[in-house]
Amino acid sequence: MSGLTAISNATVVTPSGVIEDGCVVIGNERIVRVSRTADDISTRAVTVDAGGRVLMPGLVDLHGDDIEGQFAPRAGAETDPLNALAATDRVNLLHGVTTKFHALAFEEAPDDGRSLENASRLAETIERGADTLGDNRVHARCELADSSAAAVEELIEAVDVDLVSVMHHAPGTGQYDDESFKRHYIEDRNWPTDAVEAAARDRSELDDGNRNRRIQRIADLARRVDAPLASHDDERRVDVETMADHGAGISEYPLTLEAARRATELGLATVMGAPNLVRGGSLWNNLSARDAIEVGVLDALCSDYHPASLLAAPFVDTGEPLFTRVNRVTRNPAKIAGLDDRGRIEPGARADLIVVDPSPTPTVERAFVAGSEVLRAGETATPRIHSALENS
Repeated sequence: MSGLTAISNATVVTPSGVIEDGCVVIGNERIVRVSRTADDISTRAVTVDAGGRVLMPGLVDLHGDDIEGQFAPRAGAETDPLNALAATDRVNLLHGVTTKFHALAFEEAPDDGRSLENASRLAETIERGADTLGDNRVHARCELADSSAAAVEELIEAVDVDLVSVMHHAPGTGQYDDESFKRHYIEDRNWPTDAVEAAARDRSELDDGNRNRRIQRIADLARRVDAPLASHDDERRVDVETMADHGAGISEYPLTLEAARRATELGLATVMGAPNLVRGGSLWNNLSARDAIEVGVLDALCSDYHPASLLAAPFVDTGEPLFTRVNRVTRNPAKIAGLDDRGRIEPGARADLIVVDPSPTPTVERAFVAGSEVLRAGETATPRIHSALENS
């Protein structure tokens, strides 16, 4: 057989277990075979010695807004969108993310670089995919405003939108009371006080009728492009039920155990931020990812704002087997997004793979996207041609 690469001497994490001293053979963008190294006799294959390190699927990140920080690292300091995408793509690959849903906020917040125009520019850049190595996709985060929905309506005529979520950041709803809303926008996002006060007034004036109308408008957009619809910051059972009625299949960042449990009961996938698990709790004292795991109501983790945490998350000891923790950042998010071709090490699956040294801190030494090596670092062995004569 020709055109094959065999990654051997690896701790291979499959969807249902771990193969010590395992070997994964890839070719034509797919996984061809999964076996034990001693049993594999691939001839004329380029071999990679993983040195006993962990071989797992590439991470699938459903929600990461780090491209916004690359695009506007400081207020008023906007960069070239192409440079922002290229930098974000490389940073994510260094942390094992081979499929990235860039969460772009369709929100007018010019004081910290967010605007409808900037979100559209970034989405168009991602669609072109110039100078990227990973699989980069668009997650449209749509604020509950008619202007935001109109911008996404215009966008979907030119860009493939792969995931749509509904967000409504207002004082007294979701994770913010009046004080924390002001603190977040003034201290974390550098808004002037008068802009925060204006946003608080505008967003607090949204009544239930207009809220449901705007949710439905966004839900219709998701259906039009056949993209999953996600809710955001569900706090109460009724919040989850409302979004489920509008067709949501994902509950992002449920704030309470009550909301996460209701999402699970209704068949919505629950997604929380990996930083929550890695740091040991929510930054805003909301539902702990570890608590959600313990009661069985957390399906997937995303990077949120920190790709390194997504790589670290499966190596946080939750009392579960390694493959269960890995599934939460690979197979499960792929399935949630409707990407049934990836996120698992099985014959026939897309060959998105990463070689990870888990200690002392998880680092990626090699990354493959659709069978092509796109990253090599660390001290794993140099590939060589392996022939049947060496086994004779």
